[in-house]
Amino acid sequence: MLVYGDHACEEKPVEALRRLKGDLATIWATAEGIARHGALVAAFIEAGELGQGLSDFEFMERKADARSAMSNTAMRLLIALAQSVARSWSSGFSDLGPIPLASVEQLQAVELPEIVQISLPEGYAFYALYPESYMTAAKALMFGSVKIVGLRSIGTSLAAAVAGGVGADGAVTVRPRGHPFDRRLALTRSLQHELLAARNAAFAIVDEGPGLSGSSFGCVADFLEDRGVEPRRMHFFPSHAGDLGPEASPRHRQRWATAQRHVLAFEQLVGRSLDPRHRLERWVEDIVGSPVQPLLDISAGAWRKHLHGEERQWPPANPQQERRKFLLRSSAGAWLLKFAGLGRYGAEKLALARVLADAGLTPPVADFRHGFLVERWLEDARPLDPNTHDRAQLVEHLGRYLGFRARHAPASRPGASLDALWTMAVRNSGLALGDDATRALDRWKTQLPGLTRHLHPIRGDNRLHTWEWLVVAGRLIKTDALDHHSAHDLIGCQDLAWDIAGATIEFALTPDERDRLCAIAEREAARLLVPELIQFLATAYLAFQVGSYTLAAQANAHDLGERSRLRAEAGRYSDALRRTLTGEPAIVPGTPRALALPCWA
Repeated sequence: MLVYGDHACEEKPVEALRRLKGDLATIWATAEGIARHGALVAAFIEAGELGQGLSDFEFMERKADARSAMSNTAMRLLIALAQSVARSWSSGFSDLGPIPLASVEQLQAVELPEIVQISLPEGYAFYALYPESYMTAAKALMFGSVKIVGLRSIGTSLAAAVAGGVGADGAVTVRPRGHPFDRRLALTRSLQHELLAARNAAFAIVDEGPGLSGSSFGCVADFLEDRGVEPRRMHFFPSHAGDLGPEASPRHRQRWATAQRHVLAFEQLVGRSLDPRHRLERWVEDIVGSPVQPLLDISAGAWRKHLHGEERQWPPANPQQERRKFLLRSSAGAWLLKFAGLGRYGAEKLALARVLADAGLTPPVADFRHGFLVERWLEDARPLDPNTHDRAQLVEHLGRYLGFRARHAPASRPGASLDALWTMAVRNSGLALGDDATRALDRWKTQLPGLTRHLHPIRGDNRLHTWEWLVVAGRLIKTDALDHHSAHDLIGCQDLAWDIAGATIEFALTPDERDRLCAIAEREAARLLVPELIQFLATAYLAFQVGSYTLAAQANAHDLGERSRLRAEAGRYSDALRRTLTGEPAIVPGTPRALALPCWA
């Protein structure tokens, strides 16, 4: 199934360094505390993205990884920043050390490419992966000689974090290539010789993951082991303590079972830290007041206990992909602390959250602290029941909400193209329903160029499922409204028509209700919708949801209850997709979890 996608953007190194230099001057002039520390980590992450882009630029020119003046200078800057982050963390955010402006200027003096490609560091943006955890875990290697190998993309900055934690003055990064389950390295002879020259050195292999196969970690270990490096000299720095995924090779799985792995989980870094200054509740104390109860973890679907009661009433969830979230009761009330992303990734969510909250469309937002958004927990809220709620009010609110987003949340860059969505729809439909079912998609292929001219990408909701809505004093409030246009999937920022299609399907709107939804959204957005675009995107929406829930059910095979809920959702979407592609009559809307067909009458 096609569900996930890689997100990249272009960056001009000269501008990035100019911006970084200004940011560092501001940070070092800011009062001590967690807010300053968060800004420093943001600068470190952006420097890591630039370092990744520069190394990948050279890789594409040479078709192999190698040392260079540019990559070495970029890594020295990163390590200098990592040392500042480590110093700030260990001092309880009171001491940054000397400002590393000289390291920035040294990189500015190097001949730089005009534009590089920056990959999204998913761990920082989605999964509460803190570089401080790698810095702390690296203390296990404070002995002898250590060669640090980071795996690009995010491994660029994570390798610098390990170097900053262990006191090393250098690190190298490599770009594993090939099939996701069978990665390979491409290194110049000089880099191979450098890595293998020190016969007694330990190796720190650094990345996030491992994922489905762990082949990125594995290909570095294979390279070293095949050239005589003993397994005892290899130390792995992953982002979690779990096993390799189901697609791992026997060799990699056997090695991983006995490998020396150094992991400091978020719970250890923040939740149960011996230093109270590192705990999440202390970070937000100036915003919400002193806690009156212990912080309650409601991540991984645990929030359903507080809104939906008994498990038989729970909506489905994919715990592995949910953002971390906590319920904090303080002297000033109840608060939701939700991970929104480190650095600019979280800052962008905060800005959007304020726009939507000020319009009364989402929960009130208080502030942001080092990755976590602080929102009011709505104690008197109840889940929306779309079958009993006033339908006219529901359609009116959906139209105003979606139109408001279209007007006030334009996208700086688009998500998947219509061609990419068509390819996804063909792939997922074929796997779910058989190749015969995909023939109905052929007619769209020739229409896509014309439909592309009508696209106006926005930072849409992309998550209009009925259980994502609350009712507070008769008023609808949208939850989880900030992340899904920039999630770890291939959809990204789409036209308003994507959300119109999603709302029509999820709320099983009748043709009259759908037409009224479009009219209201057009009025609010001050633009016209294209019926054929909605129809195509509705089909693509169903195909995407089939893939998403099918993969989620497979990933949660160990939890029979969750798997059952996820498989039921996949089945509903698959049935609706089949009826759409074969032209069968729609099911009667208004029944529990009904899905409206995306036909345009």
